[in-house]
Amino acid sequence: MESPVTLNLSDPHLWLEDVLGEKSLAWVRARNAESTGELTPRPGFESLRQRLLQIYDSKEQIPYVTRIGSHLYNFWQDDRQVRGLFRRTSLEEYRSAHPHWEPVLDLDQLSADEKENWVWKGYQPLFPTYDRCLISLSRGGADATEVREFDLVLKTFVDGGFRLPEAKTSVTWRDRDTLYVGTDFGPGSLTHSGYPRQVKEWTRGTPLSEATLLFEGQPEDVAVRASVIHDRGYTYARIDRSLTFFTSEIYLLSAGRWEKIDKPLDATLGTFGDQWLFTLRSDWTVGGQTHPAGALLSVPADEFLKGNRGFVRLFEPSERKSLVAVTGTRNHLFVNELENVRNRIYVLTRTGREWHRQLLQTPGPGTVAAWGVDPDESNHYWLVATDFLLPSGLYLGTVGEGPATGLKSLPPFFNAQGLRIEQFEAVSRDGTRIPYFQISRKHLALEGQNATLLYGYGGFEVSLLSTYDPTVGAAWLEYGGVYVQANIRGGGEFGPLWHQAALKQNRQTAYDDFIAVAEDLIRRRVTSPDHLGILGASNGGLLVGNILIQRPDLLNAVVCAVPLLDMKRYPHLLAGASWMGEYGDPDRPEDWAFLQRYSPYHNVQAGRNYPQVLFTTSTRDDRVHPGHARKMAARMREQGHVILYYENLEGGHGGAADHRQRAFMRALEFTFLRRQLGLESPPPHILR
Repeated sequence: MESPVTLNLSDPHLWLEDVLGEKSLAWVRARNAESTGELTPRPGFESLRQRLLQIYDSKEQIPYVTRIGSHLYNFWQDDRQVRGLFRRTSLEEYRSAHPHWEPVLDLDQLSADEKENWVWKGYQPLFPTYDRCLISLSRGGADATEVREFDLVLKTFVDGGFRLPEAKTSVTWRDRDTLYVGTDFGPGSLTHSGYPRQVKEWTRGTPLSEATLLFEGQPEDVAVRASVIHDRGYTYARIDRSLTFFTSEIYLLSAGRWEKIDKPLDATLGTFGDQWLFTLRSDWTVGGQTHPAGALLSVPADEFLKGNRGFVRLFEPSERKSLVAVTGTRNHLFVNELENVRNRIYVLTRTGREWHRQLLQTPGPGTVAAWGVDPDESNHYWLVATDFLLPSGLYLGTVGEGPATGLKSLPPFFNAQGLRIEQFEAVSRDGTRIPYFQISRKHLALEGQNATLLYGYGGFEVSLLSTYDPTVGAAWLEYGGVYVQANIRGGGEFGPLWHQAALKQNRQTAYDDFIAVAEDLIRRRVTSPDHLGILGASNGGLLVGNILIQRPDLLNAVVCAVPLLDMKRYPHLLAGASWMGEYGDPDRPEDWAFLQRYSPYHNVQAGRNYPQVLFTTSTRDDRVHPGHARKMAARMREQGHVILYYENLEGGHGGAADHRQRAFMRALEFTFLRRQLGLESPPPHILR
């Protein structure tokens, strides 16, 4: 990357960080009007919006469930239940094509009754009776929630029950009459990231102000939270003190005391009954043996507490193989592995100190995930299989009884006839091979004229896999566009070292990888700069923001959604301080020396020829501050660049609070991309 000619450290647009300020919102409404006025009349916008809404509201979406006691619970949204319906059924009913659902909580009715724009944020059932739960509700989709106790038998909120006001709260049941709570207890109770740094024990019938302090972290920590884990007959009460996004201390309740667990700070701890499972982010030399970064280790909990470090290695990474997830049933552990960005699941069964390993039969070569239906009670499991062109299917199986049986499947929401998935590799600046998926017509003309959308993320050890996305299919692939997904460093596709290769001062590595994929698409004559667009959200918004600044010659369109862009101010905005483990601390001169190189807000220049950009964000995003997108858009406008900006007034970090808002925003994005890249009319050979 070339050094910027002049680093612009002034910030005349600081006022746009006032999220709900009258002046800021007036600016937002003016920009929204410009963008909607330009894009909504375009050919195909309204038909696309309606089609996407039909997809999102489809009654044929798979209703994924969680088993609690004798019921399967699901949260459902469609054209009638816009805010959503919390509902339940039996396993027998669920097996049928059209199960009968019993309503539990109608969020649309609750929102109307209370005159609030409630957005569902999940629930926690009470073990082992499952007659109560704690329901989390968000105003407009923000991360901050209000928590209320709910009676699952009477299907109503508990009068005089536990209730916590709006905050970025973490809460868990200790027992029926006691909660472990982390919330905003007042001045000094939150970290610089805006998350709780205290855990208190709160007894039913007493004021929250009288809750007993159990643990307190430091303001510089990311967060402190407590949990109570009930796992195959064993119960673990623990406190996690997150020092950074990737490091933590763990304390377990033992004989009435919170005991710190001896582990590397960057290792995670899971459980499987009486076994403890350590997943490593760096090498761990212990007991005379070195276990590599990315490994999964098992040891009996009681032996570990006595000082035994004789781990059994359940997974060992290689250069192109990594661990995706660890789940399981009553007696079996599922180890989901990724080899060259393709899944395989192995079933591990323990006999004494020995673990036996067997490949789980799964449908197709695409992306698969499996987890227990009721891990405390049976060996039944759910399995989901999908890929870019295969509608997701839900299967139900029992370990040891042959392949899982198909239970439910998405319909084909777009016409995939004549399309294919290919995997290629680009070579990055330092010689590293960077895989990417390309979805396109089978007989693609390699003449550099194909409208191509390149998507990436490259951060926080997140892996981008092959999954069915009806939005991309209906809005892009069906029109003849090429869709490309890049597995750049910073992600987790090849384990923690793949992620760590793009941390902090090495961040440019991720951008070099993404540029290499773009250049490879052009070299292979799949596309050309006039027909290449890029899309990224959140950390991916920072990614595409940097590609915009560094290599505008490669592109003709950028969609930059809910992005980070001001890397000088980011730790001081909402949850930004929690990401310093990923990016660095701009208030330290040695970190700002490299952070300034990939701060798009400070590197954008007047007089340069940038491709057109559409910025999207949400007023209610309380994770990545909307000020990032606002200020970048304002600066580029001030410099004379042509940009579009749209901010949804609800939606949180996801950008939209319901299907209608989501359909509108995605239709805006793809209408913009199709206009810029020459794809406003589907080719005659593409059939609906």
